Amino acid sequence: MGNFIQDSEYEMLTSPLTNKKHIHFIGIGGSGMYPLAQILHTKEYYLTGSDNNETDTLRAVRKMGIPVYMGQSADNIGDADLVVYSAAIMKDNPELVAARSSGADVLERSDMLGIITREYEHAVCVSGTHGKTTVTSMITQILKGGGIDITAYIGGKLPLIGGSGCVGSTQTMVCEACEFVDTFLKLSPDTAVVLNVDEDHLDYFKNLDNIIKSFHRFCGLAKSRVIANGDDENTRKALEGIDKEIITFGYNESNDWYPLNIVRKNGMCTVFDIYHEGELFTSVQLNIPGEHNVLNTVAAAAAAYANGADAEMIAKGIGDFHGAKRRFEKYGEAGGITVTDDYGHHPKELSVTLNAAMEMGYNRVWAVFQPFTFSRTALLLDDFVKALSIPDKCVITAIMGGRENNDYNIYDTDLASKIDGAVWFPDEQDHDKNFELCAEYVCENAENGDLVLTMGCGDINKCAVLILEKLWSKYGE
Repeated sequence: MGNFIQDSEYEMLTSPLTNKKHIHFIGIGGSGMYPLAQILHTKEYYLTGSDNNETDTLRAVRKMGIPVYMGQSADNIGDADLVVYSAAIMKDNPELVAARSSGADVLERSDMLGIITREYEHAVCVSGTHGKTTVTSMITQILKGGGIDITAYIGGKLPLIGGSGCVGSTQTMVCEACEFVDTFLKLSPDTAVVLNVDEDHLDYFKNLDNIIKSFHRFCGLAKSRVIANGDDENTRKALEGIDKEIITFGYNESNDWYPLNIVRKNGMCTVFDIYHEGELFTSVQLNIPGEHNVLNTVAAAAAAYANGADAEMIAKGIGDFHGAKRRFEKYGEAGGITVTDDYGHHPKELSVTLNAAMEMGYNRVWAVFQPFTFSRTALLLDDFVKALSIPDKCVITAIMGGRENNDYNIYDTDLASKIDGAVWFPDEQDHDKNFELCAEYVCENAENGDLVLTMGCGDINKCAVLILEKLWSKYGE
């Protein structure tokens, strides 16, 4: 565990980027690559990129004037003097092989992000197994919406900044910090935020103790403070021995920050008070569903306050926040059927989102779930079964392997067959056909008053679009 960089590599990583003219991104459409491209494009570097699948993100990249090549070819890197790739890129990728033999500097995405965070005196790095994108987006909404010209790096798209990254004029940066393969240990946080610590990425970490140790090391990187979930046992373990200012949040009133007087006005809106050190700090209206987002709001408030926001800015920012893209995002309605999409891909994320959906008053809730990675599906199979038994209807797509080969010999049928009433269409070879069959089934069986929620961190949102288009064709827009 822990593939740490060598001293020679570290020297290269900490060198300035001013001598770089052409930066090429392998997999530029990835959720972690796109905001880096936005930031570096704003800093006026010449960028090119490549990817394998046409997406809305690639179209947004092209709108910035960045050339994008479809497919991977050694010729794509051209005269690039710096090549950036993601952890999902295989070692034998032709562009990566060509880059390493060309004499260009080669950086994994997290190394590049680490370089950028070191350029900011006040980097707010948001970590946690669940909720990182939402809380990073909330903090960005509060600070930038309140007039503080920050830089942001978010794992999802925020309408306020027109994407997932932006460059500001201040020394404050808000950054999502992912624990996958210890990438967050390459960052340089001034404020480290820990939302929760749970079992995930077990193909790398092997067990929960190793995950807690990595979060402990991340907290130790903080220059000024750690803002952490005081209610979460695993987070408290990660904080043991950390000699920094520790600010806690949670539902328990022993925390520094906590919510009180929580009232759910309707399915999508919750009002509550935020308390700080036993005193009423502000009252907020939260316009995204779910009890977990109440706690996310409190965490965002604590981090924003520590970085220059006052109570008025926080209340306004939360009121103006309507979610990041692919976080319980409403796509549309047809025939009285509502179609939404959510990025949740871990059993706990599925559970909190589906429980929230079940309380929203719909006739029936449909979960159309795309498992992501064979290892996660295999190692957390029983937890997935429990989570996906919550909704009224469940449809399982083929597993998206992502960066992995199917060494676990696991398939969608292994999950779906354990869920009472679940439906699946075993077609592992034809990705688009699998989505087509799932969408057809939903459209034939969904009824007026139903909520259809596509879920997963792969490309399941394409299925949401397909479902809505078929419903429009059936019922009219």
